Amino acid sequence: MLTFIGLGLFDKEDVSEKGLKLIRGADNVFLEGYTSRLMGAAKEDLESFYGRPVRVLMRADVELHPDELLDCAARGNTVFLCAGDPMVSTTHADLRIRAAERGIPTTIVHGASIVSAVCGLSGLQNYRFGKSCSMPFPQGNWNPTSSLDVICGNVKERLHTLVYLDIQDNRYMTVNEAVGLLEGMAGKKGVKIPLYVGIARAGSASPVVRAGPAETIAKTDFGPPLHVLIVPGELHDMERQYLERFAGLC
Repeated sequence: MLTFIGLGLFDKEDVSEKGLKLIRGADNVFLEGYTSRLMGAAKEDLESFYGRPVRVLMRADVELHPDELLDCAARGNTVFLCAGDPMVSTTHADLRIRAAERGIPTTIVHGASIVSAVCGLSGLQNYRFGKSCSMPFPQGNWNPTSSLDVICGNVKERLHTLVYLDIQDNRYMTVNEAVGLLEGMAGKKGVKIPLYVGIARAGSASPVVRAGPAETIAKTDFGPPLHVLIVPGELHDMERQYLERFAGLC
């Protein structure tokens, strides 16, 4: 059996009681460490809380070499943990398909996701979000602009865009860096992005939410990771009021 368990947004206590019971009773515990991370809990904290050893898997372990994980699931109860909700990432859906192809039963225990958390923190209505996108760190001459294309397409339809920010080993993209990259792309294409919403440490006791133009975001100290960015489309009156009240929009 392979059980996908979402751990929630920030620390060890965000997991559901159902998920925690399954983790503590599992034969094997794997933690995915590349699409997102619990910044409020180290691996050692989780192992102490669960009373079980935890093996961290990176992208290649899951996407290219999943046989060890699947072999464990074929032999006994195996849990695959990830921050947020397990099935927000397409790589996890692919892993479930591979398990099914081997005749391994699977199930899902959902967790709080950044997809819904950003709506509560920003006040932007969930049904008004369009396609999301990712903002990767540039690598040498590789500097993709597909994120700006997604944003422009959504804005044209008066929809908001959730922009996931890159994680590389222990390097985490900040809201400030992401806005700088987007402003550079937009300038080259003659596009104007009038408003950004930056969010840091969703799910923690002290999240930071700030809305404004690029100049405002550039001056904002969002603090430690994880960060996520929203580029809003046209705002409804209540969305604007919420951002004014809770995100400092002027």
